[in-house]
Amino acid sequence: MSTSASLPPRARAAEAEPEFAPLLAAAREIAERAYTPYSRFRVGAAGLTEDGRLVRGCNVENAGYGVTLCAECGMISELIAGGGGKLRRFVCVGGDEQLGREERAVVMPCGRCRQLLSEHAAPDLVVLTPEGPRSMDAVLPQAFGPADLRP
Repeated sequence: MSTSASLPPRARAAEAEPEFAPLLAAAREIAERAYTPYSRFRVGAAGLTEDGRLVRGCNVENAGYGVTLCAECGMISELIAGGGGKLRRFVCVGGDEQLGREERAVVMPCGRCRQLLSEHAAPDLVVLTPEGPRSMDAVLPQAFGPADLRP
């Protein structure tokens, strides 16, 4: 199947970012392992840490929808379990389970996951969005963080 021809125009723009190619491949690969019996929408997330580690996660649905885990949750869990650190690059892909791996387009993290990412972001984190690379501040302006908590 053709990859870029079947992707929406915005997603094709994101595909043009060569530095994200390994992360896109990793996110698409892990999305194949997603557990999606209800939505049938597989999501894969991949991040690159400051020390060069690749971390990944996929969505895991549950019959009690509120306890469904987004792919970013699994990725952050792998980040912490692997020794912690901060993310420098991030990408998330998704699509119906009938799509082939290469057809899964770049998607935006939900608001909850943007907040989760901001907690573990290096100052120079770049998120690949359907429109192209964006800073964390552009993806989640005025994020709530540890500095906003009372001592």
